[in-house]
Amino acid sequence: MPRIVPSAVLPAAFALLIPILHAQTALTTQPHGPVPAPITAAQKIFIANGGMDAFSLQAFEELDLNGTSAYDTLYNAVKSWGQPQLVSSPADADLVLLVRFTAPLVGEGGGWSFQHILATTKWQFQTQVTIYDAKTHLPLWTLTQPVRPANLKNTWRKNIATADAALAGDLKSLLASAAP
Repeated sequence: MPRIVPSAVLPAAFALLIPILHAQTALTTQPHGPVPAPITAAQKIFIANGGMDAFSLQAFEELDLNGTSAYDTLYNAVKSWGQPQLVSSPADADLVLLVRFTAPLVGEGGGWSFQHILATTKWQFQTQVTIYDAKTHLPLWTLTQPVRPANLKNTWRKNIATADAALAGDLKSLLASAAP
């Protein structure tokens, strides 16, 4: 025999759902904050190599990779765009882009011995660029691209190159969206 729901229950259930649906709509329709004016007005960019942390350096050595891949990829991408102009000194720039490759700790498996921590710790490789106002040295924006993990050296190399290229694409999109 089918169960009949009392007519008072349905309006009460909908009354409870309306604030939840409204909150979800409000989050998705919230306008984006503005891109900082120094980014929108930039004509000249200096790109600096911020290097990498020790764990990333060790990983790159084991993968037979050059430690400047994130810098090289971003520099060559910006150069190929033609605009903004790349300059050879931060004193001549409107923006300074500091490119880094890091592997921050994202989880630890417990225990206190060094070998245990090293064996059970999870790292997330990532390539990152922080955009600074060349005049005030204030960081204006940071873009980060995670590197997908892999088991094989060639796949790691491909995933690092993919993250570096995606970071350059993110920068291009940011600069294009900021263009007047």
